[in-house]
Amino acid sequence: MKRRTPDDWTGVALRALAEGGVAAVAVEPLAVRLGATKGSAYWHFPNREALLRATVERWEREHTEAVIELVESVEGPEARLRLLFGTVLEAVDHSSVELAMLAAKDHPVVAPVLARVTARRIDYLGAVFRDLGFAGDAARHRAVLAYSVYLGQAQLLAAAPDVVAARRALLEETLILVTSRG
Repeated sequence: MKRRTPDDWTGVALRALAEGGVAAVAVEPLAVRLGATKGSAYWHFPNREALLRATVERWEREHTEAVIELVESVEGPEARLRLLFGTVLEAVDHSSVELAMLAAKDHPVVAPVLARVTARRIDYLGAVFRDLGFAGDAARHRAVLAYSVYLGQAQLLAAAPDVVAARRALLEETLILVTSRG
């Protein structure tokens, strides 16, 4: 039997979270999916809560910090927003995790991570909109609007993917190119 790592466990837990919510992050079914023993999980994590915490923190790193790092690798705020929208608006896999996290917004392990991620994403978007030339409040409003569109897009991708096909260009036009009308 292959020796499993914490990344193996959080990876399978992240997929389970996307498929079935927080309740799906349970050691026994995850062990079956990994072809591992429950003892392997408890070798790396003292309990299910620790596994869940590591999983949502991985989500934070991969779906927020890594995306921001990627977006920051390009020059100019308009190019950054285009890359950001292109990266996140059509990522069906990410949408499932987003919805699971939102559904568990009151869970004691999920709540602080979700709050941190939401604040980080809106703050980052606000900074990019300020770089585009929008004043403080206008940049913040656009950031909240863009994030709301993202969350709505995640919901629609899950429920009716055909409805949202090819809508990214309209979002870009609405949120970015209107800067001259400010």
